[in-house]
Amino acid sequence: MKLEIKKIGNSTGLILPKELLARLRLEQGDSLYVTELPDRTLKVAPYDPKHDEVMKIAREVMKEYQDTFKALAE
Repeated sequence: MKLEIKKIGNSTGLILPKELLARLRLEQGDSLYVTELPDRTLKVAPYDPKHDEVMKIAREVMKEYQDTFKALAE
């Protein structure tokens, strides 16, 4: 589905078609979680506070053990 970035007042945004909102079970005012993938694509999903907390913990672990992960990757 191709969407166009548009000027909305003093901001810039995307208008999501009704069909997409229905498929994602989203309504006006809901929040989304956007993840950039390694190939520069985006994953868009309904915002989940539990997922946000898990990602925060994962980032902390990755930062704390970055040398270990780097060594394991070699």
